[in-house]
Amino acid sequence: MSLLSDIKGLLGSTQQHARHQEDLLTSLLVMAWMVEARDPYTGGHLWRVSQFSQLLATRAGLADGDVSRITVGAFLHDLGKISVPDHILGKKDRLTDEEYAVIKTHPDVGWRMLSSHPLAKLAEQAIRAHHETPDGRGYPLGLAGKDIAIDARIVGICDAFDAMTSTRPYRKGMPVPQALDIIEKNLGSQFDRAMGERFVALGRQGECDHIVGHSDSGIPLQVCLMCGPTIAVARSHAPGMNLYCPTCTGEYETHAVGTKLELVATGKKGSPADLEPKLDQDVINDVVRTAARALLA
Repeated sequence: MSLLSDIKGLLGSTQQHARHQEDLLTSLLVMAWMVEARDPYTGGHLWRVSQFSQLLATRAGLADGDVSRITVGAFLHDLGKISVPDHILGKKDRLTDEEYAVIKTHPDVGWRMLSSHPLAKLAEQAIRAHHETPDGRGYPLGLAGKDIAIDARIVGICDAFDAMTSTRPYRKGMPVPQALDIIEKNLGSQFDRAMGERFVALGRQGECDHIVGHSDSGIPLQVCLMCGPTIAVARSHAPGMNLYCPTCTGEYETHAVGTKLELVATGKKGSPADLEPKLDQDVINDVVRTAARALLA
C-alpha cells in the first residue's frame, strides 16, 4: 500500500471516529433536552446555564478543552430530574421538606443514568456536584471548598443565577442586579468566591443580558398571557406557525414583526399531538459543534 493510501485511510478513520464521538455527544444532549421538556417553567434553562458557564469559564482563562467540557456538563447537569414526579416539578407553590428531599436525589440519579455512557466522564462533576457548596452544606456528599471540582463550582453559580432570574410557578424571575447581589452576599458559603466574584462582575457589566430570559441566541422566551414566559421559540419557527404554552396548553400564532416573531393568542387549546415536546436540534447542534472540536482533540 502506498504512503498516500495510508494517509487517506488514517484520515478516513479519524473522521469516522470524530463523527461517532459527535453522535454520542448529541445523544446525551438530546436526552437532557427531553428531561427538561417535562418542566414547562424551565424552557431554555439548560441552554442558558450552558451559555453562562461557557462565558464564565472562558473569562476565567480556562483552556479550550476545559471550557468545552464545562459547557457540555452544564447542559447535562439536571439529567437526574427525570426521576422527579411531575407533581413536584410543576408544583405552583413552594416545596415541602419531603418534596425537596426528592429534588435532592437528582444529582445521584443523573450520574447513575449516565455512568455507563462512553462520554460520561465529560459531565460527571457537573452532574454530581453542582449543588455542593464551599461551606460543606450542599448535597449530595457535603463536599467543601476546593474538594468541589471547578466544573461544579462554575455550573453551581450559573444554575442558581438562572433559577433566580427565571419565572417559576410560585414567583416571577427577579431582576438581574438583585440576583447578582444575592450571589455576592453568599460568596464563600454558597458560591465559590473567585468564580462568583468574576461572574458578578460580568453580570454588572451587562455581559449576561443576552442570555437571561432567552432560549437560544437572540431569541427571548415568549410570554403566555396566563402563565408568563414559558414559550420557547426556535430558529426554525416561521410566521403563521402555531405554538403552545406547555403549562395551560393555550395556542398562539406566530407573526413577523421586523426580523423577529411575536405571538398572538388564538383562544384555542393544543391537542395532545400539539403538546408533544419538539426537539430544538439547532441548539443541540450548536453545542456539539462548539464543544466537539476541543473535547475530541
